[in-house]
Amino acid sequence: MFDRTTTWGHPGMPQVLAVHLQRDREKRTFSFEHAPLPLPAMAQSWLIHRGCPSDAIALAPLGPPPADEATRALELRLAGDGDHYAMGYSYTSDDPDDMVIVVALRALDERAPSPFRVVVEEVDTETWTHTLREGGFDTLGEALQWCDDRLAGEAGPLPPVRPAAAVSRPAGLPKVPAPRPPGRSR
Repeated sequence: MFDRTTTWGHPGMPQVLAVHLQRDREKRTFSFEHAPLPLPAMAQSWLIHRGCPSDAIALAPLGPPPADEATRALELRLAGDGDHYAMGYSYTSDDPDDMVIVVALRALDERAPSPFRVVVEEVDTETWTHTLREGGFDTLGEALQWCDDRLAGEAGPLPPVRPAAAVSRPAGLPKVPAPRPPGRSR
């Protein structure tokens, strides 16, 4: 659901509201959960991880369409594996001169490369499209500083996310476990 009232609430509040309803027909009751989230793909992920089939929660357009394939791919990845990250910060700016959403995420796996991520959605008001990009950071402070710089219009490009292969291992440890010999376990 798109929450138009957020424009009149606290500045920067997420404008997407994910709602999960469960009906109990026998008892004639229902229960629900909801979560305000900054990006539609994050709302999809939240619903998928509450049991909603991923192919049944396609979204009606909530805004401008994706500008490119990189945006589409990141949206699909966020919807599918969003449970690997916890949201720590978001800010939604609906300023017509700079429509942007910044989201700082923390990887739940402490060994993940680039344990802090920033996802930024920018709207091009001339072409009425949006781009979604992701950057990787080693510390929360670096991620939040980039978000602040972007909102002030002073950020450089997002640093790349380190690939999983770039994670350093202590010397002497094998990259994969040694194969076990066939036979009975000891």
